[in-house]
Amino acid sequence: MTLTSILFGQRAMTFAEADKQGISIESLDRLYASGIHADTSLAVFRNNIDEYILAYQNLLQDLGNYLKRNNFDWEKPTNGFNRIYFHKDGSIDFFLYNFRPGQLTEEQEKKFAELLSGFIKDHHFALSADKDFAQCSPVTYMPSAK
Repeated sequence: MTLTSILFGQRAMTFAEADKQGISIESLDRLYASGIHADTSLAVFRNNIDEYILAYQNLLQDLGNYLKRNNFDWEKPTNGFNRIYFHKDGSIDFFLYNFRPGQLTEEQEKKFAELLSGFIKDHHFALSADKDFAQCSPVTYMPSAK
């Protein structure tokens, strides 16, 4: 485990909540290397980028399926942004996120946060590495097909 995960445990929160709690993105970014990077020499997964991208996509799909199994459905396409910090074994130390203002009700935001916290406790990224790593991306959550 990393020092940050020992101090804070596995945490899911918005970027604003992290800031309020004194969790600096800049500090985390110094502790966690980039999973992939424009400069491939800085990428943790430089030798298996395609496999890494697929594993990240699967993580987001697993999250969507977990939300659906737990009766959380998106009323409309919902845009967000994630920055996920992984321990080298693939466990999730921090899952930071934001949604565009007004996309979710207060109740939906609360339920999403609760479910996301449950998801990261048991979910492991499909790949491991020799060091802690991070990945960020925009994401669009879609309503279930009726």
